[in-house]
Parts: sequence; structure tokens; C-alpha cells
Amino acid sequence: MSLPDLMSPIADDMRELDAVIRGRLNSEVVLIRTIGEYIVGAGGKRMRPAMLLLVAKALGYEGRFHHVLAAVVEFIHTATLLHDDVVDESDMRRGRSTANAVFGNAASVLVGDYLYSRSFEMMVECGSMRAMSVLSGATTIIAEGEVLQLLNVHDPDVSRERYLQVVRYKTAKLFEAAAQVGAILAGASDELEEAAAAYGRHIGTAFQLIDDVLDYSGDVAALGKNVGDDLREGKPTLPLIRVMEVGTAEEQQLIKQAIENGDGDFEAVARAIHNTDALAYTRDAADAEVQLALNAIQTFPASDFKQTLIDFCAFAVKRDR
Repeated sequence: MSLPDLMSPIADDMRELDAVIRGRLNSEVVLIRTIGEYIVGAGGKRMRPAMLLLVAKALGYEGRFHHVLAAVVEFIHTATLLHDDVVDESDMRRGRSTANAVFGNAASVLVGDYLYSRSFEMMVECGSMRAMSVLSGATTIIAEGEVLQLLNVHDPDVSRERYLQVVRYKTAKLFEAAAQVGAILAGASDELEEAAAAYGRHIGTAFQLIDDVLDYSGDVAALGKNVGDDLREGKPTLPLIRVMEVGTAEEQQLIKQAIENGDGDFEAVARAIHNTDALAYTRDAADAEVQLALNAIQTFPASDFKQTLIDFCAFAVKRDR
């Protein structure tokens, strides 16, 4: 199922979301509008705000703040991308040049800061201290995840546990917060709120693990980014960690040097990954996370929105980009 087909139950909401995003980017400062439009118009999946909308609808929400808070989630995500690309010195994302490559690092960092600030302004407007607490707490955890990842760079001794901690902080936390806020808006019980948070946490983890797989099994056209970027940045991802566990001594040494130096022979590393079960191992880990996500929402009432949340799980692990 394609992503547009998957999102058909909330197609009208997604259009409202786009309207809110573009309206709230309408700063008097031209560069903010220009960079904001450049990033927002880059064709991202919008899975995080969609998750908030779907959970809110699945649990019966009929108010008007779900579009604003979904836009908040997208702004937080966009801000992290702007900052990530500066830190990683990336020059390509979603098939085109990154904002920092086009506009410079300083502009990208400052517009990222603007998006964070705008997000908090919009949270206050919605009047839910509980939602604001979850989203503001998530931004702190995401920042901690960025620093944890920085500590892991060029360290070939990073364990699966240390890596998954980074994934849960840096990537899965915003999925978790988005789903949880959807439940909060709907006035769900504590049990359903926790179920929504668990769903987001596990599907967000699965999403990143599949990104790890695609980094070594896709191509530039499909991925919209440079295959092997994480390796070039010295980041130990789960496929690399697995080769360090089960590869030959020669393969382990190859991976070790590649992580330490960030300039290894990508083709040789790719061969080492394909010679082991590293990709299947990582996919199995993603499948396990998806099963936990499915288990979490079993108690949600039956609806088209719940079915879409279920379908999201299949999409997260079967996608090719």
C-alpha cells in the first residue's frame, strides 16, 4: 500500500495540517519563510503528525486542536532535521540538497531554533498542559539522543543496547509523543494513553531500524540520501554492530576501521554485511518492535483509523525508502 493510500482516512486532516504549517511559517523574515518552505515542501512522509491525527480520531476526538498540535510535531521534526544536517555535514536529504548546503549552516541552525520557538507558542495556544508537558519533554529527550549519538560516533565498541537507546531517544521519542498527545486530546484513559505512547515508541524504533537496513540495501534514487552516509559519519548502526558480533576476524577489523575513521571502503563493508545475517537480523529486530506496537493498540475500539494504525506497522517494515 502506498503512503497516500494509507493516509486516505485522514486525507482532509492532512490538507488542514498543510494549511496550518504554511500559515505558521508566514514570518515577516523572508529567509525564515524561504527555508521553511524549502524543508516543508521537500516531500517528507509526515508520519509523525499523521500518527497524532490517527490516534486522536481512533479514540474519538472531535475538537479543533489536533491540526495545530500535529503541525507542532512536524515543526519539531523539521527543526531536528535542520540541526542534524548541520552536525552531520550532510548535503543531501530526500533526493535534494539539504538546507544547510543551500543556505548555509548559520541560517539552518537559526531557522531550526525559530521552528522550536514557534512550536512552543502553538502548544500554549492549545491550552493543554498535559500535551505541552509531553511535547516539551520529548524535545529534551531528543536533544539528549543527539548528544548520545555524538558520543557513539567513531566508537566501534558500541553495543546493541547503547545503539537502541539512541534510537529510542533520537527517533522513536517523537513518534511516541505524537501518538500520546493524540490520546491526550481525545481524553483517553491512562491505560489507552500509555498504549498509544507504546505504539508510537515501538513503531518509531522499527522505522529507524529499517532505515539502517536501507542504508545498505537501497540506492540513492530510492532512499533520497547517500547510501552509506551513517558509515561515512562514523556512526555504528545495528547492521554494523551485528557484523562486529558474528563476522570473521577480517570483517570485524574492516568494520572497526570504517567506524573509527569514517572513510572505509563502502563496497567492502557492504559485502561484509551481506556475507552475514546483519540485514536479516536488523529486520527481525524491526519486526519484533512492530509486533509490540500492534499488541499495544489491541484495546483501541475498531475503526478505519485503528486499521490505518495497524497498516502503518506493515508500511514501516516493508517500505523501500
